[in-house]
Amino acid sequence: MVGIVIVSHSWKVAEGIYDLAMQMAAENEHIIAAGGMEDGSIGTDAMKIQEAIEKADTGDGVAVLADLGSGIMSAEMAIEMLESDINVRIADAPILEGAISAAVTSTSGASLDEVIEAAEEARTASKLS
Repeated sequence: MVGIVIVSHSWKVAEGIYDLAMQMAAENEHIIAAGGMEDGSIGTDAMKIQEAIEKADTGDGVAVLADLGSGIMSAEMAIEMLESDINVRIADAPILEGAISAAVTSTSGASLDEVIEAAEEARTASKLS
C-alpha cells in the first residue's frame, strides 16, 4: 500500500487532515502527519518529514502532500536526506482534497502513480454544480 505524508506548517492542520483521511481511508496506518516544528511552533521540519516518509513506507512508495511553498522545499530536503531507497513523489495538489483522494485511492491497492494522479485530480474538482 502506498504511504502518504501530510506536510503542513501547522501541526493542528496536519493532524486535522490526517483525521479526515483516516476516516475516509479505513484506518490506513501508513498515513502520517508531519506538521509544525518539534516545539509545536509554525513551520516545517525536514527531519520530521524524513522520519514520516520512512514510517509511511511499505515498499510501494510514498506520496507527500504539502500546504505551502516552503513545505515543498522542506519535503524536497527530506527526500534528499533519506538513507534508504524509497520511491517518494510530491503531489501538486490541494492538501486537504488531495490527501483524502490519495488516501482512498491508496487503500484500493493502487500504485504510487495512481495515488499521485488521484491527488492531483483534486485540483480540478468543482465543489459546486
